[in-house]
Amino acid sequence: MHKWIRPLGRRARSTLAAGLAAALGTGLLAGCAGRTGPARPDNRITVWSQENLPPQMAATRKIVDRFEKRTGIHVKVVGVDEKQLPQLIMSAAAAGTLPDVIGGVPLGQVWQMYTNGLLNTKAAGRIVDGLGRSTFDANALGLTSDKSRDLAVPSDAWLQLLVYRKDLLAKAGLPVPHTYGQLDHDAKALKTRGRDGISVATDPGDPFTQQSFEDIALAGGCQLVNGAGQVTLDSPACRNSFALYDRLGRTYGEPGTQTVDSTRATYFAGKSGMVLWSTFLLDELAGLRNDALPSCPQCKHDKGFLARNSGVTTALSAGPGHKSAQFGEIASWAVTKTAETGASEKFVRYMLDQGYTSWFGMSPEGQIPVRHGTAAAPDKYLKAWRASTIGVDTRERLDQAYPKALLDQLVAAVGHMQRWGFKQGQGALVGATNGQLPVPKAISAMTGGQTSPAQAARQAQDEVSALQKSLQ
Repeated sequence: MHKWIRPLGRRARSTLAAGLAAALGTGLLAGCAGRTGPARPDNRITVWSQENLPPQMAATRKIVDRFEKRTGIHVKVVGVDEKQLPQLIMSAAAAGTLPDVIGGVPLGQVWQMYTNGLLNTKAAGRIVDGLGRSTFDANALGLTSDKSRDLAVPSDAWLQLLVYRKDLLAKAGLPVPHTYGQLDHDAKALKTRGRDGISVATDPGDPFTQQSFEDIALAGGCQLVNGAGQVTLDSPACRNSFALYDRLGRTYGEPGTQTVDSTRATYFAGKSGMVLWSTFLLDELAGLRNDALPSCPQCKHDKGFLARNSGVTTALSAGPGHKSAQFGEIASWAVTKTAETGASEKFVRYMLDQGYTSWFGMSPEGQIPVRHGTAAAPDKYLKAWRASTIGVDTRERLDQAYPKALLDQLVAAVGHMQRWGFKQGQGALVGATNGQLPVPKAISAMTGGQTSPAQAARQAQDEVSALQKSLQ
């Protein structure tokens, strides 16, 4: 869920893996022509950036200008649209013209490129070691590694949040939702005439729907695959998760297909008691973007009303005695297999050191730094992040817009973030599901009343299993 595209933007960063199963099928590139090893050193590198809106490209160019003056290395920055990236990678790999570095790469795509032999993992390892492995969030390193092999260099993260109306919960005497049971109970109680209990995505064609469901599913112990790599979407835990999501989307939510935009708009209008969204909501919630201002009745005269009266749950659990789970996305710097290694490594190190605060400062509400600091100043970048300004039309320091407790909560949540499939070695399958979207399609049919939760779980199981076989 991110911002380089309006209104969806980086909030659906895992869409960057969409279509990779088709575009970069396993083994497809093994016989490709063109350059297959590192480029000869000439102090010139090409960097693809998925922060491709004009303001972000301008900010990136300023960072790069400083790097060029410091090192003498020439950097060609190319803005790449997320929807075009899979095909561009396929074409570039086939022609032997891959860029040296790609910035902002989500987990699914990191693993998909790794599966197809397109990454210089040794370079990634040297960069992490050079910057100091202990300066990174350990969970971020784990998610971007295949056992002891670093696949890419993690940079920043966003988190999926359950945002709720504190004032409405207090008025109704309802608990803050931290478990399946509390979420179910609160959504049902908040559903009244003229107001939905909760807003969740049900769009069959949007990875945002899968991200939202995965957040709920992880909390309930529902996994995409088991330790042996077998698809488990029809397990009891997953059927339970589908059943809960069905109630949230169909019984307690707005009728019809709900999108990343409609869910936000409904909550901002005061017509929903809760919404499942990402940390990229935070600047908008604070009234700092004119094209996405809160529009609730009280907000007309007090644009800070909704932010003051909203609470955040970062992690849910199935119930008492069960571990909480947090969904999110990590964006990384990837060095390709054909990169000019020395110059590329210097560039990525710079972007995670001297240029780091400017990079995550472009949208700090959704770019939580996963490199916390340096050996000499362990909290250097976290402190800089808290002091960064958020907003588009109005700017405000993050630590002034939101309380310290919430920012602490977000940082801690990155360290506990979980994702389907990666630790089971099924990163390529995750990328493929983000392209084919079997889970959102099953959810849409379910919340549209066409199938039951049990049937939706079976449908997702069958389609993901078939997808997995196609990758073998």
